[in-house]
Amino acid sequence: MEATVKQGPAQDRNAFAAYRNLIMATIGFTLTFWAWNLISPLSGDFKEQLGLSSFQQSLLVAVPVLVGSLGRIPAGALTDRFGAKLMFPAVSALTILPVLLLIPARDSYGAMLAVGFLLGLGGTTFAIGIPLVNSWFPPAKRGLALGIFGMGMGGVALSGYFTPRIAKHSENLPFWIVAGALVVYSLLAAVLITDHPDRKVPAESLARRLGQAGRLRVTWELSALYAIGFGGIVAFGVYLPTYLKTWYEMSPTEAGTKAAGFALVTVVFRPIGGWLSDRVHPALVTAGALLLAALMAILQAFDPELDPLGTIALLCMAAGLGTASGSVFALVSQVTPQGKVGSVTGIVGAMGGLGGFVPPLVMGAIYSAKGSYSIGFMLLSDLALAGSVYAYGRMRNVRRDG
Repeated sequence: MEATVKQGPAQDRNAFAAYRNLIMATIGFTLTFWAWNLISPLSGDFKEQLGLSSFQQSLLVAVPVLVGSLGRIPAGALTDRFGAKLMFPAVSALTILPVLLLIPARDSYGAMLAVGFLLGLGGTTFAIGIPLVNSWFPPAKRGLALGIFGMGMGGVALSGYFTPRIAKHSENLPFWIVAGALVVYSLLAAVLITDHPDRKVPAESLARRLGQAGRLRVTWELSALYAIGFGGIVAFGVYLPTYLKTWYEMSPTEAGTKAAGFALVTVVFRPIGGWLSDRVHPALVTAGALLLAALMAILQAFDPELDPLGTIALLCMAAGLGTASGSVFALVSQVTPQGKVGSVTGIVGAMGGLGGFVPPLVMGAIYSAKGSYSIGFMLLSDLALAGSVYAYGRMRNVRRDG
């Protein structure tokens, strides 16, 4: 009894610390994701201002996605080594620079591509937050906690909705506001984010740890599934405003609002995917969610009227992709050794982001060549269906040893 009494306050402190870190990580993920996605909601304005083709516009919004995705690989491994207490505030503070550089760069396409490259840094915080949250929560609560952290991808929705509206008051105001928010967050994160006291610091080099993670078969299986689920979310986050403006002839503000609604649905369903994965095997959740996304992509390929059928198809697709992105990382926590979570997360997160890099370029190229988006939606349905079958047939039987 005496031992139980002594453990109570320590357990309470650990629980408080766990939720404090979860909240801070989620806020930081949201802000850096907003910064990462600053170009996309304004890409229509940049296209007119700089006289860009559809492919050039797609490349402009895809470059930060590519860099942020690949940057997750070293970011995850560095988090295993140095901890999130150092990495989260440092990366958030460094993201301020490219956000402010967007102001002088906006008159040159080459300069915008260069700044977009630097802006990719904001997309790496995903690989910092996952091992942090994973370390603080027990397995029975980990799926939901990781899903809540994943809601930080709502920074895309915030950017899609608020960035063009703020820009109406002053074209540079969105950049100043996001930079200011990142300054405040970086200072708070340096104080409030703490690594778990039992965190084990790996002795191996960065290259060796990445090599070990890369040799695990399950790393690449999870990467493929996440490239479909989260990649689809990123792709629609950056390209949906263009699609709605081009195909349904919406105004930039209206298209941004619709795209923000899509992103919001993915945000809401990500923790639902994690919560379901705490109760049902995450492979089954992933299979069902990707199947829903595949069916809705087929429906949208037939170019239905936006109200109501197109809207229903896009929102249901968002629900499926959001659920899958939450359940895949619940699966990561089940099959990955704790000391390798950051390294595996970095690779899986990178592949997910790369899954978002390719579709906008493909969609832009297909539309330029064929004047239609149907082929792009059918390709998405094929990938989602393949992921659903693989998740059900193979991933149900994977254990921590791979």
